[in-house]
Amino acid sequence: MVSGNDIRQKYLRFFEKRGHKIIPSSPLVPENDPTTLFTGSGMQPMINYLLGAKHPLGTRLVDSQKCFRAQDIEEVGDNRHDTFFEMLGNWSLGDYFKKDQLAWFYEFLTVELNLSKNRLYVSIFEGNDQIGRDIESEQIWQNLGVSKDHIFAYGVKNNWWARNGAVPDTMPVGEPGGPDSEVFYDFGTDLNLHENSSWAGEVCHPNCNCGRFLEIGNSVFMQYQKQSDGSLKELPQKNVDFGGGLERLTAAANNDPDIFKTDLFTPIIASLGKEINFSTRIIADHFKASVFLISDGVLPGNKGQGYFLRRLLRRAIVKLQKLGLENINYFSLIKCIFQIYSQTSYFNNIDINFIKSQITEESQKFQKTLNIGLKKLGTVSAFDLYQSYGFPLEVIEELYQEKKLPFDKKLFDQELQTHQNLSRTASAGMFKGGLADHSEVTTKYHTATHLLHASLRQILGDHVQQKGSNITAERLRFDFSHPDKLSLDKLTQIENLINQKISENIPVTRIEMKKSEALAQGALAFFPEKYPDLTSVYKVGDFSKELCGGPHVASTGEIGRIKIVKEESAGSGIRRIYAQLV
Repeated sequence: MVSGNDIRQKYLRFFEKRGHKIIPSSPLVPENDPTTLFTGSGMQPMINYLLGAKHPLGTRLVDSQKCFRAQDIEEVGDNRHDTFFEMLGNWSLGDYFKKDQLAWFYEFLTVELNLSKNRLYVSIFEGNDQIGRDIESEQIWQNLGVSKDHIFAYGVKNNWWARNGAVPDTMPVGEPGGPDSEVFYDFGTDLNLHENSSWAGEVCHPNCNCGRFLEIGNSVFMQYQKQSDGSLKELPQKNVDFGGGLERLTAAANNDPDIFKTDLFTPIIASLGKEINFSTRIIADHFKASVFLISDGVLPGNKGQGYFLRRLLRRAIVKLQKLGLENINYFSLIKCIFQIYSQTSYFNNIDINFIKSQITEESQKFQKTLNIGLKKLGTVSAFDLYQSYGFPLEVIEELYQEKKLPFDKKLFDQELQTHQNLSRTASAGMFKGGLADHSEVTTKYHTATHLLHASLRQILGDHVQQKGSNITAERLRFDFSHPDKLSLDKLTQIENLINQKISENIPVTRIEMKKSEALAQGALAFFPEKYPDLTSVYKVGDFSKELCGGPHVASTGEIGRIKIVKEESAGSGIRRIYAQLV
């Protein structure tokens, strides 16, 4: 069996030999990107550099990025959907473009992974009313030896890439995007996947979704930016943004369409003592994702990232109970996940006992919730059981069946859709004007967080560390470590110190230096492991020094006056401050 660890190392070394610098994975909870709850693609942490900021390691980069996609939770259970995955990525920031990118990836697949050329299919952008057909990529593939009947052209739904699945018409102003070219692996017709799918009777093709074809890589040509008039303008630099799912590449290398039969999952399922099936796939994926989320600072809760972690754990716990594994040793399960990724730095300095305690506590809470919800059965709607009590859908359906109660699945789906639409609307309002747009006001707020961080440490003590931030066009939100509620006097001192530094109009300077040297000199960093060895350090005179990759004002006087409008708890030992420009 070809291992996932081997493929990860081969990929990194392949592009390192071609002038790329290896950069570390960013956390699953993105910093200073209020447009999304999780890092769901390799490009999210790279947005500033795709828009033109200079990366300290140059124009050729390669990585393996941890990713989590909450929208795929209900899809897990088949042979190819997962919530947590690794995205292998290589980047050209205004350096090479289509010819080198497509040739290199094709070489990696056919030489390094020894995939059969006859099994590879590719897709290109067919064009729309603004951008023409990608004839250049089409010709490059043919020159590489891909036959015409293995090349398919699709529209913006399949072969245009921007964050959050946006197409040209729905991209926010300032958002980068571009056409892409995907590569698919064909597992063959002898598996009868198409005949047994909802696509039976139609012509099978790479985007059929029957399972015969598996997308294993996507080269995005990030060259456009959305304008206020709805048009697309070429960026000053043409970028390559490649992403290839490690789990899928490993499945292709082993010529088996089930990603759960790769060594990235099989040890987890083997530890359950059960065969690979719908339930064990859910358990393996959900527990793995939960371990990674907790290790990146997410705790079970009713809001934000914590809500999705709670959903993962509860769904996995139900599946364990159905298999008679409710007394499974969580420690051994977590240890198994740690072992799979022992050749990476993902779990360096992570306390396995803390992760176990969080999962155990959530399991106990869920059991109490189940008992309360069972008493409500028949007196509240099925959707209330799902939304308010955290019952997974399959549990609700079985409860109703056992009690011989009518279950209106259509009504449940309607209520769920209404809830999801409201959530998306609320999120759109909450995240309006995120940091990624580089607008003047968000740039001011971003620099103000540096002043806030330094002021908190000066007044409260050096134990204060940033734990997260969320910056919109309306306000900044800053999370930090501190055990107690802040008094009005302390808040006033902090606010006055920030505004004093603003009134002094201190220059904000950026220097490039070794990360180890910067940290040794006292530079602060939120998740320092995500920064490369040579990194950007922003200084506000002698008052503040932080590792950072975002946009900043030239001097503090540009910010204007800041007012702290709210201070509250954000969890055990974590406080949260909201501040606005006045």
